Amino acid sequence: MTDHVSAHQAEEDARNDRILIWVDGVLRPKAQAVVSVYDSGFMLGDGVWEGIRLYNGRWAFIEEHIDRLFEAAKAIDLDIGRSREDVVSAVLETQMANGMVTDAHCRLMVTRGVKTRPFQHPRLSQQGPTMVIIMEHSRPKLPRPITLATVPHLRGLPMTQDPKLNSHSKLNCILACIAAQKAGADEALMLDVHGFVNTTNACNFFIVRKGEVWTSTGDYCMNGITRAKVLDLCRANGIVARERNFSLVDAYGADEAFLTGTFGAQTPVGAIDGRVIGTGQMGPVTERLRGLYRQMVGA
Repeated sequence: MTDHVSAHQAEEDARNDRILIWVDGVLRPKAQAVVSVYDSGFMLGDGVWEGIRLYNGRWAFIEEHIDRLFEAAKAIDLDIGRSREDVVSAVLETQMANGMVTDAHCRLMVTRGVKTRPFQHPRLSQQGPTMVIIMEHSRPKLPRPITLATVPHLRGLPMTQDPKLNSHSKLNCILACIAAQKAGADEALMLDVHGFVNTTNACNFFIVRKGEVWTSTGDYCMNGITRAKVLDLCRANGIVARERNFSLVDAYGADEAFLTGTFGAQTPVGAIDGRVIGTGQMGPVTERLRGLYRQMVGA
């Protein structure tokens, strides 16, 4: 049986047994950090979230993350009930309570809150939103480049569930990941509705061909903040970057491939559907972009 890894694999850290979790304004030990079984997020996946990373005392691109959170909340007609400044203050309060300085990951979650009855209609969520901040000591640890398998699950059209939304409803992506693992790979490579290469179940996807960096058009994928920063870095450093349609044939023949995400920054891909990509190890363009990104976040 294959030992699977993921783009979110981290070193074990005993300090995480003692973290305090922010739940609706109260810091609680792990065992006491609970929400109601009537909560909209638990019951229906009705909520939005952000992942933010701490480098040397600074939460990388926190303004963009908070903007994306509020934009997503507006899209699903969810009133967070707090200002942007309040949300940032809650993040900083949780950081201080846990004594975190660097190599920490924050998962900030907002749901439509506790329901009066266990049914779907949003008007049954009458007690206001639930907000939770889980903050862990977290240093990425990847023993090897990850492997991908193409799956039948698509990142869909905006009128079904817009893939730009960082919503709690992740079942489509979870099923994609399960399919990939059943096929012996670490994570899933998902296509768009036209059959072009799109994204993985958890991260944005890039390939490198003849020194050019390619990623999807962005029409059917998460509007990743790290994705945007990588494109910015390419354009500022003389690397040709293209947001375009490309097929599995292009991906199999790529010199390099990598994933982007808040947690792992840039994660190398060693194989797709059993085809080794380049040497199967991290390539020079990926390595250069990782270095440029580290400089950008001041790590």
